[in-house]
Amino acid sequence: MTTDVVIAGAGPVGLLTAALLDAAGVRVQVFEREAGPSVHSKATTVHPRTLEVLTALETGGRRLSDALVDQGRTIPRAHFAALPAMLDYSALETPFPYVLMLPQARTERALTDCLRERGVPVHYRRPVTGAEQDASGVRVHTGGDVHEARYLVGADGARSLVRRLAGIGFPGTDPSLVGFAADVELADPPAGPSHRWFRDTGSLSIVPLPDGQYRMFGTEPADTGLTAEEVRARRAQPQSLEWLRATLRRITGSDCGVRDASWITNATDSTRNADRYRAGRLLIVGDAAHIHLPAGGQGLNVGLQDAANLAWKLAAEHHGWAPDRLTGGPCDYDSERRPISARLAADTLAQGALMHTFTPGGEALRAMFSDLIGQGGDLARELTGWLSGLDLSYSAPGGAHPLAGTRAPDLALAGSSLLHALRQDAFLLADFTPSGRFAHLASRRVDVRAARPGSGVWSTLEAALIRPDGYVAAVAAVATGSPSPASGALADAFAAEVAGWTTPGNAPSTAARTAR
Repeated sequence: MTTDVVIAGAGPVGLLTAALLDAAGVRVQVFEREAGPSVHSKATTVHPRTLEVLTALETGGRRLSDALVDQGRTIPRAHFAALPAMLDYSALETPFPYVLMLPQARTERALTDCLRERGVPVHYRRPVTGAEQDASGVRVHTGGDVHEARYLVGADGARSLVRRLAGIGFPGTDPSLVGFAADVELADPPAGPSHRWFRDTGSLSIVPLPDGQYRMFGTEPADTGLTAEEVRARRAQPQSLEWLRATLRRITGSDCGVRDASWITNATDSTRNADRYRAGRLLIVGDAAHIHLPAGGQGLNVGLQDAANLAWKLAAEHHGWAPDRLTGGPCDYDSERRPISARLAADTLAQGALMHTFTPGGEALRAMFSDLIGQGGDLARELTGWLSGLDLSYSAPGGAHPLAGTRAPDLALAGSSLLHALRQDAFLLADFTPSGRFAHLASRRVDVRAARPGSGVWSTLEAALIRPDGYVAAVAAVATGSPSPASGALADAFAAEVAGWTTPGNAPSTAARTAR
């Protein structure tokens, strides 16, 4: 089989990268060390922006996001650092105003089914074992076989071989604590998510999963402030159902009615972010690029959005239509995603301090933060926008319109909506003019759609160019006080922006300026 891209790793991030590349017309194969899809779930939380991204794909004749929602449990609130006051998702401007509690293994199976339907090969028990690259491509070794490809994407986890082959550094901090997690059945479960914290004995959270199971996670004070060697020794200790019950009794005074546990594991707060996400034709995504304390499912969600950012850009490069800004400029994969992961690292380190500082000062800090979140002010809005993924944005050039680089809402289009109409091989141009004034900009790489004007600043636009990953590339906006809502200067400036995003070799411009 001729292959354009080889992906190392068949976890959710590798599978989504493969599906999106295939949707963009790129021939792809996935190679995985394990014998099959995982039956255990490191993550259990899917946030709204991730569900929006997954709407681009189908499985079993349905949008992937809808299929996953039907399998999980929706909760209109999310926790930050397991504080008592929670973040309210219910009023978010999205089709998915909630946290979806769904074991990662189910997300992985759904993506596997999606790839099977698309005819994308996923090879289990066949790990990538080596690679050499040159100016024309990559020779990828999978055991005794060699595959010629244009690119190799490493979605092969924290110990990524692809990252090492590429010579990419992985700086960060060593682990200092060991926490536990378990999927359990409870005799008397709480009515909803429960987060308890005790200064002297530790913390315990319980969140509901589908099919009557619950995810427990927590930490004892004695398991914090450790050296890296002590962390390794603690993680090597055996964990059993009786061990879990004894741990729960030490933290809460009871075993919390645990009847059975299908999985018990541990986790640390080791925090690392690769010093680059690309070396020639080798790229890394997900845990291969960044690791951190598990907190609110952010690792899985950020990893899946790595895939969404990378896939369309790599496809554009492969097909020969990518402008310079996408291949090595300010909008390339590394430039946009590595700062997001740096913020993720800072966020989870902060959450770790709030969760695991079992001192009077730590207790006071938790009370202060919880009170501020409960007030629903700027802090709560900032954290809600970040955790949900909806307020994530990418840098835009100086002078750009404020919408440039931000996520586009699910705009109403003629016969569809933005999330359902996005394509991996083309930009979507939302034309808000009654006469369809921008229809002439349609091309193989620009899908022009009649759109209903949105609210707020979106109501001032004549048109918007939306990237395949759902972020705003450029807008046609009339300056305040302009006598003409569609001047020739506006149309010409916007047409130049469209060309700048879809023509190979174009130098980066001051995207999305307001015509005056």
